Amino acid sequence: MGQKILLHGHCHQKAHQVMPDVQAALGKIPEAEVEVVETSCCGMAGAFGYGRDTINVSLKMAEADLLPAVRQASDDTLIVADGTSCRHQIVDGANRTAIHVARVLEMALAEGGQ
Repeated sequence: MGQKILLHGHCHQKAHQVMPDVQAALGKIPEAEVEVVETSCCGMAGAFGYGRDTINVSLKMAEADLLPAVRQASDDTLIVADGTSCRHQIVDGANRTAIHVARVLEMALAEGGQ
């Protein structure tokens, strides 16, 4: 499964300081190249990002780091984001599909014949 992986951390993962572990798990996939997007929050925060009074703040947060990084990623780069809200923000703002880290690990195991 040797490909580039662009990883966005969910706020809860960052708050509990588990992003290094997520990155390490993905790094165990043979030939995978993991790059972490250094962001604060994706800006969505559940329904916050869809609110009439809050959508502009949500989009500004996403445009600070996350969405530009996703847009710059090549088409064959796998976009990984564990947060449901984060994945919605990515598809809505960059027209790219992000998947959960568990799905990436599942794909790697299936490819390895395990």
